[in-house]
Amino acid sequence: MKQEVANYVAKSLAYQQVKTEHQRLSRLLQALEFSKWRWDSVFMDFMVEFPLKQIKNNAVWVIVDRLIKTTHFIAMRNT
Repeated sequence: MKQEVANYVAKSLAYQQVKTEHQRLSRLLQALEFSKWRWDSVFMDFMVEFPLKQIKNNAVWVIVDRLIKTTHFIAMRNT
């Protein structure tokens, strides 16, 4: 069975193209910039058009801290 697998891989075009001698060389790696302080880099998004409930909130404000991966969900009115 090992010989059959080796023959299949040797004849397959897809497996031949992913060999290391056919791949491009990678570029130099560069360090990513990231903040060292909490809440220095955040994502914010609004999710709206929820059905109204007794509390009368139909939207959510989502705030995400990228450094420590903390999220806050704040219920709001879409007015």
